[in-house]
Amino acid sequence: MENSISNPLALIAELTHRCPLHCVYCSNPLELQARTSELSSEVWSGIFREAAEAGVLQADLTGGEPLARTDIVDLVRAARDAGLYVNLITSGLPMDEARLAALVEAGLDHIQLSFQGARENIANEISGALSHSQKLRVLEWLKSYRVAVTLNFVIHRRNIDQLQEMLALAESSSATRIEFANVQYYGWAFANRENLLPTRQQLDRSVEFLNREQERLQGRIRVEFVVPDYYAKYPKPCMGGWGRKLMLITPHGDALPCHAAQVIPGLSFENVKNRGLREIWEQSAAFQKFRGEGWMQEPCKTCDRRGLDFGGCRCQALLLAGDASATDPVCSLAPLRPKVDAILASLNLISDPVGAGPAPPAPEPVTRPSWLYRPNPS
Repeated sequence: MENSISNPLALIAELTHRCPLHCVYCSNPLELQARTSELSSEVWSGIFREAAEAGVLQADLTGGEPLARTDIVDLVRAARDAGLYVNLITSGLPMDEARLAALVEAGLDHIQLSFQGARENIANEISGALSHSQKLRVLEWLKSYRVAVTLNFVIHRRNIDQLQEMLALAESSSATRIEFANVQYYGWAFANRENLLPTRQQLDRSVEFLNREQERLQGRIRVEFVVPDYYAKYPKPCMGGWGRKLMLITPHGDALPCHAAQVIPGLSFENVKNRGLREIWEQSAAFQKFRGEGWMQEPCKTCDRRGLDFGGCRCQALLLAGDASATDPVCSLAPLRPKVDAILASLNLISDPVGAGPAPPAPEPVTRPSWLYRPNPS
């Protein structure tokens, strides 16, 4: 463990696993926590106060779908009263304008509205629900309120060719930030990886386009885009490094270093109902497990980049290398990088066998396709 542990900067409050959508890349765990085990609003209020005392600056209210909580307005107010910057990460379902007004009045600072695409048929196909038209209504309502807006487009092979339409949608809104978030391949996305990973040709076109658009929109809208992990030269610093910046609380109170940490065998997690937030952050075995550099194997152990990417994603290392302590195999320096290269080679050979570009989109209308695994309704 490092001699000096900095304060957590953000608290990710996973309020519920309930959700009206059934996205094919859902990061919810396979064992969804039941409504009956969700923390009460009183317990969450105490957590927000503890977080602020521990140095946390921002609360990200998420899920599942946080709007599934009937007390969401009270939770926003409690987080704001604790002195935290309050960000709501939502699909916009279920939402009406009166509820939006109540959230803003309660102290909501920022809303991150997710989209599954720019076209209704693909968006509804991916989300497993008739969701797109509702998102557009929420986007229109937001123009009337003093609240910061980010649009989050989850990118994959089925919608990466809609980037221009996504940007046009954002430009017609009150959003000041657009996040093109490539699917992360764990959870349900790992099961659907072969059908969601973009081709090399799709990726090259998208990077060229977004670089050009970033320059055009500079000073007006912030455009963020990260290359899909499997195509990257080096891994991203997952969660800003294990136990360095963020703490996630599950619906029933377990404290995790990252969204998917529960997939790693041998880890046990402290619960906020039994132990204080600061004590968990500083002393719990789960947060210490991959904090710092002492756990690292070669080549990470002596790599000049170890303080930049912190070995990459531990959950991805487990899924691809079978060892959560291994160098993330997406790294070009990793011993198992050839495994990732083989996955990409197979994908691009199938999708573009004669250099003719990616396979054409499915004919409209698109119904729920048989090639997608979906999480069970919660």
